[in-house]
Amino acid sequence: MRLTWSLALLLCSSTMSGAIEPISTGIAMGIAAAVTGFLARYQNVLYYFQECCRPEWMSYNKTGLEEDLRTKLFGQHVAARVILKAVTGFMNNKNPRKPLVLSLHGWTGTGKNYVSQLIAESIYCKGMTSGFVHLFTATAHFPHEMHLELYKSQLQQWIKGNVTNCPRSMFIFDEMDKMHPGLIDSIKPYLDFYDNLDGVSYRQAIFIFLSNAGGENIVQVALDFWTAGREREEIELKHLETALSLSVFNNKNSGFWHTSLIDKNLVDFFVPFLPLEYKHVVQCGLAEMAAKGLTPDEEVVDRMARDLSFFPKEERVFSRQGCKIISSRLDFYI
Repeated sequence: MRLTWSLALLLCSSTMSGAIEPISTGIAMGIAAAVTGFLARYQNVLYYFQECCRPEWMSYNKTGLEEDLRTKLFGQHVAARVILKAVTGFMNNKNPRKPLVLSLHGWTGTGKNYVSQLIAESIYCKGMTSGFVHLFTATAHFPHEMHLELYKSQLQQWIKGNVTNCPRSMFIFDEMDKMHPGLIDSIKPYLDFYDNLDGVSYRQAIFIFLSNAGGENIVQVALDFWTAGREREEIELKHLETALSLSVFNNKNSGFWHTSLIDKNLVDFFVPFLPLEYKHVVQCGLAEMAAKGLTPDEEVVDRMARDLSFFPKEERVFSRQGCKIISSRLDFYI
């Protein structure tokens, strides 16, 4: 009924504010009655005006995600492969045994936030702006260690309330390496193999953790492959995942320090994001120019990339900043 009256009010206000003569109260009430009758007869029309937890607003697009990972994510063949298989398998499973839990690791600027955005866009019509996608940032939402117990309670209530509202909810936790140890353990029951907890099933939900923790291990593997003269594309998940999970489990500044999420194997995939090479930074720059509505200019992007920091110092193979600062840097070179 609220939407019905909103539509009627919109019709009245738009007509009255236009250049035509004001309509009478009787006509306005007639329009409202007509709209009310129409929506009562065709109730599903409501779902096209306001986002709701229905297929009209959330439907997995595997082809779209696959294309985005192929054309918009640069230098992350391992992450792209794991993400596509994990999300597709989960979304195609009509009765998953537990929520999908992904932990994305790597240096800043390698694409972790961007991938979480691509996943959201492949499932929800409104992408990251969907009311069913919830982003938590450690420094913004959980800044004070003295309030840790309050944060735990609030986080549990927030997740329970939103999954009750829509089982297909997505929760993204950024800056996990700045999260207070023990906070994430408070939501462990919601990530476990339970049919339901207090009448609420969490098995269709998606949890994504983003962290810089473990980045040094990932960089070392990439560096070892490069030093040995091996191709970057030879790096596989098996070369990184075990060491990565152990690294964040034993790191007090990882957000996963001695957490039962790892101990109980509730994280489905630890997804490594490799350090970007010079050519990937150039690709990011060209894509950013196109996104700004400019004609991609490789000479401009190359000039910008040359001024960034790379290592090893002499060979300048891997970028220290990745793609995160490219948008602002390009403005200077353009």
